[in-house]
Amino acid sequence: MFETLTEKLDSALKKLRGQGRISEENTAEVLREVRRVLLDADVNFNVVKSFIDNVQKKSFGQEVVASVSPGQLIIKIIYDELVTLLGSEKAEIKFSTEVPTIIMVAGLQGSGKTTLSGKLANLLKSKGKLPLLVAADTYRPAAIDQLIAIGAQIDVPVYSDRNAKALDIAKRAIPFAKENARDVVIIDTAGRLAIDEEMMQEVEHIKSAVKPNEILFVVDSMIGQDAVNTAKAFHDRLNYDGVVLTKLDGDTRGGAALSIRSVVGKPIKFVGVGEKMDALEQFYPDRMASRILGMGDIVSLVEKAQQTFDQKQAEKLQEKIVKAQFTLEDFYDQLQQIKKMGPLSQVMSMIPGASKLGNLNDVDDKELKYVEAIILSMTKEERNNPGIINGSRRKRIANGSGTTIQKVNKLLNQFNEMQKMMRNFSKGKNIQQMMAQRFG
Repeated sequence: MFETLTEKLDSALKKLRGQGRISEENTAEVLREVRRVLLDADVNFNVVKSFIDNVQKKSFGQEVVASVSPGQLIIKIIYDELVTLLGSEKAEIKFSTEVPTIIMVAGLQGSGKTTLSGKLANLLKSKGKLPLLVAADTYRPAAIDQLIAIGAQIDVPVYSDRNAKALDIAKRAIPFAKENARDVVIIDTAGRLAIDEEMMQEVEHIKSAVKPNEILFVVDSMIGQDAVNTAKAFHDRLNYDGVVLTKLDGDTRGGAALSIRSVVGKPIKFVGVGEKMDALEQFYPDRMASRILGMGDIVSLVEKAQQTFDQKQAEKLQEKIVKAQFTLEDFYDQLQQIKKMGPLSQVMSMIPGASKLGNLNDVDDKELKYVEAIILSMTKEERNNPGIINGSRRKRIANGSGTTIQKVNKLLNQFNEMQKMMRNFSKGKNIQQMMAQRFG
């Protein structure tokens, strides 16, 4: 996410490197470039102006200590301002003291409301809640069928009535939830292709009738500044509690994420990062600011790994690494675990400095399939002892995997380098020693 924005910001900040002091001249030059980058990303003009003014006030005239470069200091100031711009702290769902907690989901058609409703139900279920999905979109063809299919996929019940109006469906769902011991009700409301009075009146009536504890506005982050305008129009009528940005797994320009909080005054609570039902993340302003500046997001990466990796398997792997016994079979097992964490480009974006390797959207998950095919075309003996793979074996593996001998050689060479690094690690060498040995 935000790969283009990250790349352009990094390019702008390079101009400060090697300078011993932050001056009015070099600060002004860099911030002019940052302003242009943010406007290109479709960030609201007033938000950009306020952001640049704040950075300029905090950076002008600051002395740079020997261990910190001007570029690093400016990045720190920009990082702090980005965190403030994005909301400072994570915002939680407001749960009611009385069962059930009612969550109403609103937004335009095509923003991903129905899918978001399912993802949210799945997330709350994983945290011990008992959600009920309510199909209150009676206009869009197959909307009810879509929500029922999603409910079946995540094993969450769906309340629906094809012959009733949306308001009646929402009202009847509350006693249904109580009777069936459901402690969270998620109401998927209807949207339109554009804001109209009929839609607004319907969601207002539903809000008045069921008195939701939480109203979430769902917006497509790919539409930039238009998303902010829509968010403001909905907020003026609904006074919702939080925003959910969907489709953040693409190379989003960033305008919506960086503008909504300031323009509407309501926090971003969740972000959708994929099509699968587990591709919903709680929004952390500090982590998002870190990703935007290309500094990665190690905390989220570790959390994903903890949710995905088998603890016993991880302990066995650690023992093999320490003893320098890591094999291609172990490597294949780890690939399967990494695939569960989501698209490779997303995982890479959480690694500090990975953005400098190029556009992360170019990271192709299909390449992993070639690697898997090559490993699976080896015998067990070859996977455990790659040193025995000679020319004829390489040709057989290439034919069996539908690849080329060059691809087989590339994988074996990369694995050989990985083993060298692990052997150094097992001997107690630190990272600096290992990198010096590797790159001279």
